[in-house]
Amino acid sequence: MSLLVVGLSHRSAPVSVLERAALSADAQVKLVQDTVAAEPATEAAVLATCNRIELYADVDKFHAGVAELSTLLAQHSGVGLDELTPYLYVHYEDRAVHHLFSVACGLDSMVVGEGQILGQIKDALARAQELHTAGRLLNDLFQQALRVGKRAHTETGIDRAGQSLVTFGLEQLASGGAVEKWARGMKALVIGAGSMSSLAAATLARAGVGEVVVANRTFDRAERLAQILNEADDTDVVARAVPMESVRAELTRADIAVSCTGATGLVLNAEDVAGAVEGRTGRPAQVGEAAGERRTTPTTDVGRTPLPPTSVGADENCPLDLTAPGFSVMGEAAVAGMDAATLEQHAAWAAGSAVERREATRRAPEVDPELITALAATVATVGRIPERRRPEPVAEVPRPEPVLFLLDLAMPRDIDAAVHRLAGVRLVDIESLAEASADAPMAADVDQVRRIVSDEVAAFGAALRAAHITPTVVALRTMAADVVASEIARLDGRLPGLDDRQRGEIRQAVHRVVDKLLHAPTVRVKQLAAEPGGAGYADALRTLFDLDPETVASVSRAEDSTEKNRGSR
Repeated sequence: MSLLVVGLSHRSAPVSVLERAALSADAQVKLVQDTVAAEPATEAAVLATCNRIELYADVDKFHAGVAELSTLLAQHSGVGLDELTPYLYVHYEDRAVHHLFSVACGLDSMVVGEGQILGQIKDALARAQELHTAGRLLNDLFQQALRVGKRAHTETGIDRAGQSLVTFGLEQLASGGAVEKWARGMKALVIGAGSMSSLAAATLARAGVGEVVVANRTFDRAERLAQILNEADDTDVVARAVPMESVRAELTRADIAVSCTGATGLVLNAEDVAGAVEGRTGRPAQVGEAAGERRTTPTTDVGRTPLPPTSVGADENCPLDLTAPGFSVMGEAAVAGMDAATLEQHAAWAAGSAVERREATRRAPEVDPELITALAATVATVGRIPERRRPEPVAEVPRPEPVLFLLDLAMPRDIDAAVHRLAGVRLVDIESLAEASADAPMAADVDQVRRIVSDEVAAFGAALRAAHITPTVVALRTMAADVVASEIARLDGRLPGLDDRQRGEIRQAVHRVVDKLLHAPTVRVKQLAAEPGGAGYADALRTLFDLDPETVASVSRAEDSTEKNRGSR
């Protein structure tokens, strides 16, 4: 096995990088095709979701494979290789199998345990099969990953934590409250008609919204989704479809909007959302601090907190007030009673000073007694070393209650991030979901799922290593059958008087002898090959019996061809 995966996800890269690296459907096809056309890879598949981009390949050289796959990812994503490389992760052989199985079980998802990833893995395999880039290895790998994922959801309770990204996002919009209570009677706009948008529409319908409006670039798909919602037995929702041109008008009527399209640009910009808020309230939307921001000290410029008073001259920009009694230049005697923020500022200032400057500003030893005397006098007077008082917190300006709730599940984003700063709007996007999920509790069943993954990885590796020696065993038995046939033919020439029954008895006897001689070694070599480090047994068998390498290779090619034909059906 030479399985290699190179990728990036919400765990390795900031959302801003994931957003820029997102691959369109056409780019995914081209990436897979270019990967198998490259020298190190013989099979390839791409797993691309809203929070991961991974390229799987069967390679014959590790280092060359990593270099080639990384370069191809950079080329097709449009992000420079130098910029992309720090965020890439690489898994090889058993580690690559472990990674995909963990992904399939939802262990690597933004929302632990979510089950949508199984459908995305299935789509990735179907795409590779359609393009004939999935051979024996990737077919077996992805199909087994689907089985492992289903086993994890069947045998454990990870589904209890396995919300969909849609449900998790709606809970964030509802400020952690019950979605059913929060959403009941609201009007919802769903932009897009793919799998994620369809799930969002169904979830909102079951939550009790009064209306769902579906907008999509292909109007027929929007109509089909609306019809499904209207015909559902478990909801009373009213659904209708509109063209994409009506989105801005519908946004003015909506209470909730969920967007998940494959667009490469913004679907809703800040001006669109501000216009919708004004249309709902009759007042222009105000721009303020982003939701969740807190200020504890006054500021002069946006995003900048003023430093405490500084001294002048050689100690310019030092955040300590050097005029206070007992304060030394580098702050050795100045730490008592200071707030943490000032200490951090001083540490940064001191660390950034050059050694020469630090030496130049250090007081001479003869001055220390004066400082000690001054400190002692201060303590005697006030009872302690002077403290710097923490600035009084500034009262937070309350944001108005949201009149419009937006959920952006697209990658790259559909809704302008500047919307976060609009008063009266609550926006939850992939970036804020990533931050929220970092604090989410892990499911109690995660450890059990991890054990399942470990067991399945070991079993898959053993089966793959055993399969690797099969062509050699087949070639050995083929060679033995040819030897038997040759010897029987020569016996017929030497003993022409034998009748058919006698020839049959001799032929069966010779075959039984050969089969019995080969049975134990071939069974044992398959067992040994299945163990870690067992790849060398195939080489030993070929050497001991002087097997023709081309014969072994032809068996492998025949098996791979059969596997590709089976997978493409």
